This record gives sequence, C-alpha cells and structure tokens, in this order.
Amino acid sequence: MAALDVINQAGEVVGTIELNDEVFGIEPNQQALYDALIMQQASRRQGTASTKGRSEVRGGGRKPYRQKGTGRARQGSIRAPQYRGGGTVFGATPRSYGYKINKKVRRLALKSALSEKVLEQAMSVMDKLEMAAPKTKDFVAVIDAIQAPCKTLFILAEADDNTNAYLSARNIPGVSMMTSKAINVYDLVNANKIVVTSAAVKEIEEALA
Repeated sequence: MAALDVINQAGEVVGTIELNDEVFGIEPNQQALYDALIMQQASRRQGTASTKGRSEVRGGGRKPYRQKGTGRARQGSIRAPQYRGGGTVFGATPRSYGYKINKKVRRLALKSALSEKVLEQAMSVMDKLEMAAPKTKDFVAVIDAIQAPCKTLFILAEADDNTNAYLSARNIPGVSMMTSKAINVYDLVNANKIVVTSAAVKEIEEALA
C-alpha cells in the first residue's frame, strides 16, 4: 500500500495514511478516462439548437402561382426549403446529447484519475478541513499554508459539516470543492491538485474498492 503524509490546515505533517492500491494504486487506464470524459462533456451540452421546418414557418398558405401555363416549375408554397425564408431541411431540433457508459468503466475511470494524481504527486491528504465561520480570508490562509496551486479541488467527507468551508471557498478563483460522493472524472482530471480529507479517503475507498 502506498503511504502519504497527512497535513493539517497549517501545512504541517501530523501523520501518515495508507492508501488502498485497488483505488489509488492502479495503472491508469487511458481509454476508460477518455470514454468517461467524452461522456461527461456530451452530457453538459445544452442541446437547445432549434430550426423550423416548412410546416412551422409562418406564411406560405397560398399557392404562389397556378400549376400550369407559366413555364415555370410547379410550386405549392413560398415556405418550401428552396425559397428564401422557407423551412430548413433536416435542421437542428432540441435534443439531449447525454448517454451512459458501463458502470465498470465509470469505476475504472475514477480509480484511474485518482491513481494518476498519486503518481503525479498531485494529491495531498488533510486531517480535516473545518472553518469556524464562512470567511474567504481564512480559507485563503489555508491555501497559502498548504501551497495549493491554481485549480485545486478539495474533496471533503460526506458526513462532515462542510457549509462554512464551502461558503469560504466559493468566491476564490480556481478553487472548487465537493464531497466524496460527488467526485467525477472531469473535475479530477481538470484539477492541478486534489486535497482530500482523511475521512473522505475512507469513503472513497469504501465506494470503489
């Protein structure tokens, strides 16, 4: 089992923690990571693009000219696709781009993302993250103490009271925060560093091991 130092909010080492190799020590599967990232990005698309077909465009109820005798091609409506202002053929309509991948692939992608952070030494374990009051200034002091880079993701335990910490961090650019149950591949890969509390590590291992 790999072991990491456990730090406190002042950046001091207060102990060590052994990580489960089944979750934090596998060889990252790049294909699973790719599949999970594409799935997440597709699910985030709004899918609100909309066009009107010839039956939806206003006007065009009257036949523009008689059927025969004009020498021109027969026409039934000025809202046909070949007319300016006419309907669109096979145009975009509101739709969902979301889809699902297999549960095993999703779990493998999460393990791969976590293991990659450990390999890159981009993961820190904190004993706990508690804020007495929702103050951004106090949270900035914590970030400076642990030398967290831009785009740091804090992962807290589901059972902890995270309200003050969340309120303190939400206005800081590049800092994001979520609970262990909300972790996903996109946010893990997108972060330059992840800071996980000891309790959150246990919850992640219980969920993925």
